[in-house]
Amino acid sequence: MSDNSNNNAYWSANMRIIVVSLIIWALVSFGFGILLRPMLSGIAVGGTDLGFWFAQQGSILVFLAIIFFYAWRMNRLDREHGVDEE
Repeated sequence: MSDNSNNNAYWSANMRIIVVSLIIWALVSFGFGILLRPMLSGIAVGGTDLGFWFAQQGSILVFLAIIFFYAWRMNRLDREHGVDEE
């Protein structure tokens, strides 16, 4: 039974990481790039407004950061639950 509870804890933590990552990605790409763009238009970044920057560059950079964070966090989670590859 403890093996089953360990599996449930592992997948629960995994799904939590995925859901939080998707929420952050949606907020940055859809929220800042589209919905909040008029509010961010007064802030200049690199010669353009911040809303345009999020729509063109910021969402991609945040997505890449999320990928690296997910890989780092999953390696740590795998070690904690004894399912790492090493």
